Amino acid sequence: MTKAFKIIVEKHSDGYVAYPVGIKGVVVGEGYTYEDALADVKSAIRFHIETFGPDVIEDEEEVLAVFVAETSVGV
Repeated sequence: MTKAFKIIVEKHSDGYVAYPVGIKGVVVGEGYTYEDALADVKSAIRFHIETFGPDVIEDEEEVLAVFVAETSVGV
């Protein structure tokens, strides 16, 4: 069975960080390039599901789109 996941990729000064939407728990991939981060998070998703079982996939309706927004909050 194959399942598609939406992945958020962040670009930082020292590389990329990627994480999926729709999985319970912490799953993160990283790499010096965008492609490396995607490959790493794909491997991390596979490992997470193999380790904790398919119940880690959220039962909610499939995520149709992911948006990034910015806001300011006083701290």
